[in-house]
Amino acid sequence: MNIFDENIPDTQRQLIKSWRIRIYQMGNDVGQKGIKDQEFLYFLLTKHKPVFFTRDLGFYKHHLCHPHYCLVCLAVTRDETAIFIRRLFNHPEFETFTKQMGTIIRVSHQGLYVWQRNVEQENFLSWSPNLSLAGL
Repeated sequence: MNIFDENIPDTQRQLIKSWRIRIYQMGNDVGQKGIKDQEFLYFLLTKHKPVFFTRDLGFYKHHLCHPHYCLVCLAVTRDETAIFIRRLFNHPEFETFTKQMGTIIRVSHQGLYVWQRNVEQENFLSWSPNLSLAGL
């Protein structure tokens, strides 16, 4: 279940939907607007394999790793949000919900910075050559 934070621009949500990727907007489709971070983490635990996308880099913290959800922090411009989400979905390390669970991912131009549950060191994954922006 892909859940977008309230801070994801509507133009980017519409672009993702046009690619037939199912998403839910926090505060509109699921949950309530303005939910506090601690309450929000409990909310995620009530959903089936949720992947939460946000532009709030404050969620990129190792202690927030949990086996039942994935947090994706987007460190790209507002207008690049959809493209980089699509690149993430096509990355071989994260192409399924099962591979995504238990991780916190910071998406950037350089690649993916990843905290994993039960791993004490942050990992870096570069973008695969076949996932260039030109191919999307």
